[in-house]
Amino acid sequence: MTAHILLVEDEVKLARFVELELSYEGHRVSVFHDGIAGLGAVREEKPDLVILDWMLPGISGLEICRRLRTTGDKVPIILLTAKDEVTDRVAGLDAGADDYVVKPFSVEELLARVRAHLRRTQESNADLIQFADLSLNRSSRQVYRGNRAIELTAKEFDLLEYLLVHPQQVITRDRILEQVWGYDFMGDSNIIEVYIRYLRLKLEANNESRLIQTVRGIGYVLRE
Repeated sequence: MTAHILLVEDEVKLARFVELELSYEGHRVSVFHDGIAGLGAVREEKPDLVILDWMLPGISGLEICRRLRTTGDKVPIILLTAKDEVTDRVAGLDAGADDYVVKPFSVEELLARVRAHLRRTQESNADLIQFADLSLNRSSRQVYRGNRAIELTAKEFDLLEYLLVHPQQVITRDRILEQVWGYDFMGDSNIIEVYIRYLRLKLEANNESRLIQTVRGIGYVLRE
């Protein structure tokens, strides 16, 4: 399980040591020594996991956590810190950190924490379907357009999921009716048009581009 890990640590020797250990595990590691550069790199490079020192020049690791979570970034974050009070742990977790490792630490423990968070992310991604800036999580039933959460009814979710599983494919109304509503559905076939309209209203609420396109006389297709 290899990943891109971004490490922000101002102690150069410690940063180099952790970088080497992570590299030996097969990961690609980007290292930064101050908070401002680290925050910019997380937003630019979209790593699989971030390891942050709490005390950093420029912006603290705690503040980086807050800013990332405020913008909806869900990247796993492990905080490194010499602070070991319960109040400090609570502050770190409340800021959005996923884990907390106290200095001095065993590198084996840090690597085990890294593996655990990457494994959870990988399992979560198996339930994640994405197209353009639209994402749908089957297990949590959460839908996002960019960083904007979208609340859907059960049937709206099922319809969107079916379209996302078949991107760029023109799907007939009959096929949608069979797969989403069931073979024994006895209602009005116009129900599809109604739900497509509901989905468009929600997906385009902030003037986003249309993703669900109508193919006149045939059905619908998910494409930009």
